[in-house]
Amino acid sequence: MPLYKTITPNLGTVVKVWKITESYDDLFQEVKLKPESLSRVLGMKSELHQRGFLSVRHLLASFGYTDFDLFYDENGKPHLKDGKHISITHSFIFSAVIISDHKVGIDIEKQREKIAVIAHKFVDYEFEYLKVNEAEAVKKLTVIWGAKEALYKLYATPGLSFHDHILVLPFNLNELNTVAWIDYKTSKCRFDIHYFELEDFTCVYTMAQ
Repeated sequence: MPLYKTITPNLGTVVKVWKITESYDDLFQEVKLKPESLSRVLGMKSELHQRGFLSVRHLLASFGYTDFDLFYDENGKPHLKDGKHISITHSFIFSAVIISDHKVGIDIEKQREKIAVIAHKFVDYEFEYLKVNEAEAVKKLTVIWGAKEALYKLYATPGLSFHDHILVLPFNLNELNTVAWIDYKTSKCRFDIHYFELEDFTCVYTMAQ
């Protein structure tokens, strides 16, 4: 079982990362899926997405859950039937799940230079501290995107904008944590952001206070 990494940020929170090395057939044979999940995975055109979907079900099993314990609300946010909070992500060869007593969000992104091309779509204030060499800029942009994606998953509110409503404070890559704010309508909330590298990927997660 390629459980790649386990982190326990606090007594009520666990992060687990899976490295997807198995074939689609191997992953498929070892899980039981609800009818709607089976229909969903069979309808995916990309085997990469299918393997990511199935690897998440293996991660659920490592927590003691099954696909039958998981459901999604009208905004696409995942929930567990026992009331625990969950967030899910997968990207290429990695997937991750965070489960907590508190609201959580998690994201994995591959570090790619093309992120600099689209940075203007999700970066505003953060441009002020991104005056670094290109390699570090790509890594920092990946952290910023991951932080905003994780917060978007946690906040789960339609209309929230990465560019306009979420800001990530300055950070050094070796610190492995920073702070972000959501400033949306009448809500202004502070969040601790945690991140780490997985080969040439970056994983970012956050928890509500």
